[in-house]
Amino acid sequence: MFSLLQASFDNFERSMLVLPTTMLTEHNQKRWHMAFAAIYCSRAFSVSLKKPRKKSPVSSTRVVIDVFEPHPCFLKIDQSVLVGIVKQKNLDQLGKYDGVEGLACGLETNLENGISGDAEDVSRRSEAFGSNTYRRPPAKSLLYDGGSIFVAVFLVIAVSALSNFRQNRQFVKLSKVSNNIQVDVVRNGRRQQVSIFEIVVGDVVCLKIGDQVPADGLFIDGHSLLVDESSMTGESDHVEVDLTQNPFLFSGTKVADGFGRMLVTSVGMNTTWGEMMSTISNDSNEQTPLQSRLNTLTSSIGKVGLLVAFLVLVVLLIRYFTGNTQDENGNTEYTGSKTKADDIINSVVAIIAAAVTIVVVAIPEGLPLAVTLTLAYSMKRMMSDNAMVRKLSACETMGSATTICTDKTGTLTLNQMKVTKFWLGQDFVNENGFSSLAASVVELLHQGVGLNTTGSVYKSISWSEFEFSGSPTEKAILSWAVLELNLDMEGLKQSCEIVHVEAFNSTKKRSGVLMRKKGENTTNVHWKGAAEMVLAMCSNYYDVSGNIKVLDGFERKKFDQIIQGMAANSLRCIAFAHKQVPEQENEEGKIHIEENCLTLLGLVGLKDPCRPGAKKAVEECQYAGVNVKMITGDNIFTARAIATDCGILKPNQDMESGAVVEGVEFRSYTPEERMEKVDKICVMARSSPFDKLLMVQCLRQKGHVVAVTGDGTNDAPALKEADIGLSMGI
Repeated sequence: MFSLLQASFDNFERSMLVLPTTMLTEHNQKRWHMAFAAIYCSRAFSVSLKKPRKKSPVSSTRVVIDVFEPHPCFLKIDQSVLVGIVKQKNLDQLGKYDGVEGLACGLETNLENGISGDAEDVSRRSEAFGSNTYRRPPAKSLLYDGGSIFVAVFLVIAVSALSNFRQNRQFVKLSKVSNNIQVDVVRNGRRQQVSIFEIVVGDVVCLKIGDQVPADGLFIDGHSLLVDESSMTGESDHVEVDLTQNPFLFSGTKVADGFGRMLVTSVGMNTTWGEMMSTISNDSNEQTPLQSRLNTLTSSIGKVGLLVAFLVLVVLLIRYFTGNTQDENGNTEYTGSKTKADDIINSVVAIIAAAVTIVVVAIPEGLPLAVTLTLAYSMKRMMSDNAMVRKLSACETMGSATTICTDKTGTLTLNQMKVTKFWLGQDFVNENGFSSLAASVVELLHQGVGLNTTGSVYKSISWSEFEFSGSPTEKAILSWAVLELNLDMEGLKQSCEIVHVEAFNSTKKRSGVLMRKKGENTTNVHWKGAAEMVLAMCSNYYDVSGNIKVLDGFERKKFDQIIQGMAANSLRCIAFAHKQVPEQENEEGKIHIEENCLTLLGLVGLKDPCRPGAKKAVEECQYAGVNVKMITGDNIFTARAIATDCGILKPNQDMESGAVVEGVEFRSYTPEERMEKVDKICVMARSSPFDKLLMVQCLRQKGHVVAVTGDGTNDAPALKEADIGLSMGI
């Protein structure tokens, strides 16, 4: 084994000879010899305990030994030895260097006088053993805190600006949708609906109650046409438009009464309304009540935050520059001219960053932003449901609604009227019985339907089907008269002339016409309207044979029962009446249409089915705690039937409980009685716009958040008075 060890030493010596002599000192060569001998002996001893192998007794495994090369100026000692002696309290190692004196000798230190201390000596000692400094984390750069604050502020500003930009664009889109009104025009002999933006000079526009005049133009023909020019002149009085005195119509005005046709002479910016709008700027950036309150709160908090941030900035700067602040090591941060400029800049930036942080944290910019985004999202969702939101406050207030006052026609029902029943006198006439009617009665019905209407009938040569236009009620009656009674509208208009028209209004609930046949001197009055209203004007009635009979109290009760029976079946009952009168004028030269001693021509019942989802919607509202009230102009029996079908009234809920009232009864209450009974009322029939407004006012006085639905100009007062106005059918 000794010979094997000696051979290995020889191999090691030969390998050592390959290295340059300057790489290892004599001292390190001795250490290498000792290390190799120890490693080899331990491995040889372990190999001898095992079975002999054919491999070489010297393993090829690499062994890494750290060798610290002393500094050329201090050859007798190195840094690792010095660290190990003290750190490990190694007395043995200290003894190898002959104690402290030996170490001092190796370090060229005089224990009495110390080191020489010149610059060269200090430099070589620092180079050999390091300097007496400690590694610290790098100081924060100028852009570290400032950059993060800048990014945060930039994000807040960018998101807010982008949100406002998108909101403004949304309002522009809403404005385009809200202004895109459909207008009735006559083109190629056909009455049709076009967008208000498609109106051109020369168009013939048909106007009726509630329509907006789409452009400047001239009156062609019509009857009792009254226009509200308050948007132009500021005067609330309605202006009468006729051919002789005032044939002028202005864009933006509203038709308050009557109907007529106009010739368009100016459109767009050439109109009076366009010239006026060009001088003003319309800012559509409306704010909801919640947004306004949040902006006020944000402004107050922001002012307090700015004040606090300014005070903090001043105090911290004073404390810093007066030397009252210390770093983490307890050293004074500012020492006058001894402090480096970089340290001063970093400290001042840190102080400013702290003040800016207070401002950023104190101002809750996210609150208005969150509200804006939420409302914009809600508005977009409602647009997808065909609900156009003109004011964002509706999205907020609608969630707090406690009562909904809804119209019947077009809201709870489909507004697709159809005549299903016809009574001539006290006899019901089915579909096969029209041929048996007296010719004189049929002629009077033709006049009453074809002349006393705001609708029209169009039939093209290319196809045989008729096209009816006008309100749903007018279209239903015209369709019935043309298809069942063989009404010829063109022939009727050529053979008759209209002397005067009393337009339909929501107060009288009827319309009248004074007409004469061409070539004859006799003048006839025709009235059409709500059955009970027209019946009250009649003193006679026609039977099936065309005979005129007296309408006494007993007969009147029978007609009342017929009307109530149709109303109980959810039918709208319309009556026609006639009278032959001499033509006369009053003192002012205006023609008066006779309203008394009329002869009842017949009764028609129009069916307007409930919407498929109306009952479910009412149930969901009631389940959510929202009370639903129906306010309609129909009679009390029709209103009660529709309300029962829609779930507003329960089947066992009778009229004596105060759940169903008429408008005239409601307005006759004292203010105290109205406030007491308004919560119990579920249905109000035969109501006027004033009754609807009165109902909304009472409910709001009792603390309810009221939403109102309406589909006409007559509903405007109630829509404006309510917390939420829902304009249907636009």
